[in-house]
Amino acid sequence: MKHRVRQKNCKLCEQTSAVLYRIKYQPATDWVFVCQTCWTTLSNDNAHYVYGGTWKAKKKALNQA
Repeated sequence: MKHRVRQKNCKLCEQTSAVLYRIKYQPATDWVFVCQTCWTTLSNDNAHYVYGGTWKAKKKALNQA
């Protein structure tokens, strides 16, 4: 099975990462994608933290018929 490889940068530190976490970390803000380092910092003791899923650079390609 083939995988598509995509690229996306952390919203805060701008580093490219193979795995990013979709979160909200301030009241009334939009969802952002952050790397594991930033995610760990933002989620620790943050009453406004909300986890919204994980984005991965390698994604299974859709089967083409």
